[in-house]
Amino acid sequence: MIDPIHQFTIDKLFTIGHVGNQEIAFTNSSAYMFVTVAVISLLMIGGVAGRRLVPTRIQSVAELSYEFVATMVRSTAGKEGMKFFPFVFTLFMFLVISNLIGNVPYTFTVSSHIVVTAALALLVFAIVLIYGFYKNGLKFLKLFVPKGVPIAILPLVMAIEIISFLSRPVSHSVRLFANMLGGHITLKVFASFITMLGAWGAVGWLGAMLPLSMVIALSALEILVGFLQAYVFAILTCIYINDAIHPGH
Repeated sequence: MIDPIHQFTIDKLFTIGHVGNQEIAFTNSSAYMFVTVAVISLLMIGGVAGRRLVPTRIQSVAELSYEFVATMVRSTAGKEGMKFFPFVFTLFMFLVISNLIGNVPYTFTVSSHIVVTAALALLVFAIVLIYGFYKNGLKFLKLFVPKGVPIAILPLVMAIEIISFLSRPVSHSVRLFANMLGGHITLKVFASFITMLGAWGAVGWLGAMLPLSMVIALSALEILVGFLQAYVFAILTCIYINDAIHPGH
């Protein structure tokens, strides 16, 4: 039997140290995060090293990535939001590259674990909260008081806005985690059908063509989903940052 959940197992590679009775371990998840950072570093350094008037492929990818995220930030959070461009760009590239690496067979998908996506979502939430109060003071609370709302229903609307704001890290993290987890489980299930049917001989291999075609189609879809989920995570970050810059708009 092929276990579709086994691919998400976190394995300890070695122990870094201990804090009290708690072991600090370097895991396969940590290793793939390092691989992701290394790939991004090579891409960006290779893209800016020896820049040419007619760009190379690596330079084109680096420039397109930069301009794509810069346009996203400017159109969503305005020129003032560009001070957060390095943060948004780092988030986007980390998620895109880690999701693409996760599509390679026998690798590990970092964003398929809620602890990773929740940590990123909480980081975004904390930055928005801290910067919102730092820039606007108590005027940041205008975020919970929409303009034009009748006084009679204002308490109810404020309660809804507060609950919605506090639930942002949940929806922000679960959306990415659930999509990556579900997609990889589906791929594994259909891939297991190929090996199961292949054990039946020639007739089985003929029948295995259907799940094989599904695996190919789902693999292409997962590449698209990996990019889209990174984009959704990044643009939601820009929207939340815009709320911190312009509360009540």
